[in-house]
Amino acid sequence: MATTNNLQVPVVEDGIRYWNEQPASVDGVLGGYGTGSLPRIDALGSRLFLLHLYPELCTVSSALKPLEAHPVSNPIRALDVGAGVGRVTSDVLLHLVDTVCLLEPVTPFIQEALQNARKSAAANSSTQINGRHAIHWPGLAEQTKSVTFLQGTLQAFDPAHPIVSHDSSSSIAFIDRIGSHPGPEDPMTDIDSGFDVVWCQWCLGHLNDIDLVAFLQRSYVALRNHRVDGHNGNSLIVVKENTCSDAEDGGPRTVFDEQDSSFTRSDMAWKAAFREAGLRLVKEQVQEGLPDGLYVVKM
Repeated sequence: MATTNNLQVPVVEDGIRYWNEQPASVDGVLGGYGTGSLPRIDALGSRLFLLHLYPELCTVSSALKPLEAHPVSNPIRALDVGAGVGRVTSDVLLHLVDTVCLLEPVTPFIQEALQNARKSAAANSSTQINGRHAIHWPGLAEQTKSVTFLQGTLQAFDPAHPIVSHDSSSSIAFIDRIGSHPGPEDPMTDIDSGFDVVWCQWCLGHLNDIDLVAFLQRSYVALRNHRVDGHNGNSLIVVKENTCSDAEDGGPRTVFDEQDSSFTRSDMAWKAAFREAGLRLVKEQVQEGLPDGLYVVKM
C-alpha cells in the first residue's frame, strides 16, 4: 500500500510498553504539549470539523445548525479508540453526542480516564483541575450522558461487537460505565447498537497496513444504518493523525518510529488505506494553530 523507509513495522507489545512508561496525564499522552495551547486548539478544531460533517449535533443557534433540523429519536453514539486518558471524549465528543464508548489498551491511561470521569460524575462542580488542564466530562454528573470504558487493542477490537474480541489471542475487557444507563440491570444493553461517529486520533499509526485496512472495514460495518431509527445518514469515521511528506514521486510514503513502534503515514498513504478499505473521503482539513516543529495533522 505504501513505501516505507525500512522493513520495520509496528509491534503491539512494543507500543504498549512505550506508553506504559509515559505519565498518565494529558501532558503525557501529548508528548509534553499538554500544558500549552495544543489541547484547546486541537479540541476546538475537532469540534468544528465534526459539526461541519454532522450539523445536527449543534446545540445552539448558528450558521452550522440546519434551519429545519429533524429530531433524533435515539441517542447519538460515538466511539473513541486509542483514547488515552479520555481527552477527546471529555473535550470533544461529550460536548456533542449523548454516549461514548472509549477503548484504550494502556492500563495507567484508562485507569486515569476512569478516575477523572468518576470525579466529574460525583462532583458538585463539573470541573476538576489537574495542573493547567481542566477535566470536565459533560453530562455525567447530570446523568444525561454516559461513557463506557473498554480495555483492549485496536487489532483485537470489533466496533460492531465491542466486547467480543476479533483476535483469539487477545481480549476486550469491560471496565465500567459512568453516567446514564439504558437499563439499571445491565449497563451494556446498547453495547452492540452501532455508532454514529467513530473517532480515531493519534493511534492508528500503531497498526500495520493490513491491520489498518481491516480495522477501518470493521468500523464501517459498525456505523449505524443510514436514514433509519431517526438518524440522517451522517454516520461517519473521523481519522485525525500526523502526516509526513509523500514520496519524491508523489506516491504514498510511511516512516517508522522506533521509539514508540509506530508509523507516520503521508497523505497519499492514508488515502490509499481509505480506498483499500472501501471508504469514501467526504472532507479533509489540516488542523491549524499547532506549535511549530510538529508533523502536519490532518482530519
